[in-house]
Amino acid sequence: MIQVENIHKRFGDKKVLRGVTFDVRDKETLVLLGKSGCGKSILLKMILGLLTPDAGSITIDGNDVASMSYPRLREERRKFGLLFQEAALFDSLTVGDNIALPLRQRRENDEATIRKRVRYALDLVGLGDIEEQLPSSLSGGMKKRVGLARAIAPSPLYMLYDEPTTGLDVVAADEINLLIADMRTRLGITSIVVTHDIHSAFVVGSRFTILDGGITLITGTRDDIEKSRNEQIRKFVSSSLSTSRTQEP
Repeated sequence: MIQVENIHKRFGDKKVLRGVTFDVRDKETLVLLGKSGCGKSILLKMILGLLTPDAGSITIDGNDVASMSYPRLREERRKFGLLFQEAALFDSLTVGDNIALPLRQRRENDEATIRKRVRYALDLVGLGDIEEQLPSSLSGGMKKRVGLARAIAPSPLYMLYDEPTTGLDVVAADEINLLIADMRTRLGITSIVVTHDIHSAFVVGSRFTILDGGITLITGTRDDIEKSRNEQIRKFVSSSLSTSRTQEP
């Protein structure tokens, strides 16, 4: 379980987060929704210990991230898989070697076991026959799938998705959304998805946290959000639904 409690963060004179609170329950997918620049990706970095809050706390399975020593923090990060906005594949490595990279870095498995994990991860994302290809030969949607395969190959307990459908057309974006939903169903991974696209959010999410002006407007189910009488929440949902499909390339 991940608990984010009353988080504040400023950069210079700009106060980005002003008391954000939410929790992520085991085996659920929580979606962080909000406009660009509202601090969603900053929260992911704080969960990984890459940034420290000015006030408040973040705990992972009851352990406070900010108080961890660096060796302990490195171990804690091994619980996480991360899908970047741009997939972040190494162009000089084959698809298989890209996925094998985090497994080899851990030095926990022999090469035969690593190759089995690579094939298993590729099969999970529907790309079982491209292990020897280079990333340059892949479409944007396929690169995202390979990035997802690399993230899940080490069997993480938690997945963090940072704007996973950015830059994709509608069809490719929907494929990624369905894969994210499938990861929760098939693997039981606890996940946080950062997005500004409410269409994607409603496909992948179990619960949702809406951020606005550095604060938490609501954390709840889709039903909680759609039935809310809070004017800010109603405006956010109405605006997002009217633009989320037209913003895709």
